[in-house]
Amino acid sequence: MASKVYYMPDSAVSIETSMVAKMLTVFDAAGFGEMIKPGDTVAIKIHCGEYNNTAYVRPVYPRALADKVKSLGGRPFVCDTTTLTYSTFAGRATALDELLVAERNGFNSGTLGCPFIVADGYVGTDDVRVDLPEGFILKEAYVAKAIALADVVIALTHFKGHPMGVIGGSIKNLGIGCQSKRGKSNVHMGGHPKYGLNAAPYFPHLCAGKDCPQWELCVSCCPYQLFKVKDRNGDEPVFEWDHEHCTNCLSHLGVNMACGVVGITEDNMDASNAAMADGALAVVKAVGREKIGFINLAMDVAPNCDCIHFSDRPIVPNLGVFASKDCVAIDRACADKAKASVGMPGSRAQDRGVMAPGMPKFSTAASMMGGSEDIQINTGAKIGLGSKEYELIEVPPGDRTQFLFEFDKRPVGLRLAKLYRKAQIIPEEGFKRVPEVDLEEVR
Repeated sequence: MASKVYYMPDSAVSIETSMVAKMLTVFDAAGFGEMIKPGDTVAIKIHCGEYNNTAYVRPVYPRALADKVKSLGGRPFVCDTTTLTYSTFAGRATALDELLVAERNGFNSGTLGCPFIVADGYVGTDDVRVDLPEGFILKEAYVAKAIALADVVIALTHFKGHPMGVIGGSIKNLGIGCQSKRGKSNVHMGGHPKYGLNAAPYFPHLCAGKDCPQWELCVSCCPYQLFKVKDRNGDEPVFEWDHEHCTNCLSHLGVNMACGVVGITEDNMDASNAAMADGALAVVKAVGREKIGFINLAMDVAPNCDCIHFSDRPIVPNLGVFASKDCVAIDRACADKAKASVGMPGSRAQDRGVMAPGMPKFSTAASMMGGSEDIQINTGAKIGLGSKEYELIEVPPGDRTQFLFEFDKRPVGLRLAKLYRKAQIIPEEGFKRVPEVDLEEVR
C-alpha cells in the first residue's frame, strides 16, 4: 500500500505560504497533532549544524514546532546527539562541545521556547539497546535515551546530500542522528570483520614519515592512539596503524585518509549506508510506529551533510516541505523531486555533469565514492521500515490567521493608534525635502 506524503512547494507570496507556515500546514495535514496527548513529552529531533556550517535548519522552524506542540498540551524539547570523532577537528563530540556549537548556531531555550537537550548524554553512552532480529546487517542498535524514552518524536530533517549516506533525509536523521555514540560506531561498521575500516587496505609505503608537515597531526588525530609515525630507517615503513582495533570513528578523515595511506572500501560505505535504515527501524521500535512523524525541509540542498565545517552551493534549487508518517516514503519522494529538478548552476551538479532533469543528483554530486542514493531506501523497504510506494499529496495553504504575529494578532491600526498619539512619528513641521528633482539624472 502506498504511503501518504504531504507536500508544499517552496515558493512564497503571502503569510500563509511562508516556509514556516507550510511546515505547520503539512504537520496538520499529516495528522501529527493526533499523536500528541496532553502531558506527552515530544522530542523534536534536529541537526544543530557543525561549527561554521550555515545550511542547517534555522532555529525558527523547531521554535514554531515547539509552539505548536505546546498548543496541543505537549511538553516539547529540541535535541541532537553527540557525534563520533568523524573528522580531525570535529566540534560536537561531547555534550559540552555540542551545546556550545548549538548555542552559537542559535539553538537555546530562549530561541526555541523549550529546552535544547543532548539526547545521548555527555560522551554519547546514555542510550537504550534495541534488539533487531529483522535488521539487514545490524542485529542490535543503541538509541539515544532521551529520544527512546520520549512519548512522541518529530524528526525535523534538513534534506540534503551526504558523503557516506549519499542522501541525508529522515532515515539518516533516525539511523545516525538518533543513535548514541556507540550506536553510531555500530552503524559505521566499527570493528566489523568484513565491512569495517579495520578490514580495509592501507598503504604504509605512501607515508612520508616525519618529513610530512602533518605527521604530528596524523598521530594525534586518533582518540585511541592507533597511529604511529617513526623516524626513517632504511626501507622500513615509517607508518604503523593498529587497524585491528579501529572503531571507524573517522577522526583521521582529513589526514592519512586524505593522502591515501589509509584506505576505505566501497563495501564499507554501502554497508554503513544500509545500516542507517536498520538504525532508523530501531528508533521506530523504541518509540512506536504511530508516535513518530517526519518532516523534510528540502531547502539549501547542499551536497554535504550539516556535520561539515562549511556549506557548499546547493546542487538543486529548493524543493519544498514534505511530511509523512513513513520515513522511507518521504525520502523517496524528496529524492524523486531532486532527480526531476534541474541542477543548480555553478554547483557540484554542474561540475559532475548531472544538471539535466531525470538524472540522479546525489550519487554523482554528493557521495564520496559514487554510491547509490537508493541503498537506505531499498534497505528500509526490505526490513519493513516503510514503503517505497507513495502518494504525493499537494496541500493547499492554510488559514492565514493561524500564522499571524502570535503576540498580538490585532491589525496594526488598532495596535499602534494609541502609541502613535503618545509618540509622534511625523514631525509637526514635516520632513525637510527637496520639492522636485530631475529623476532622469539618476535613472
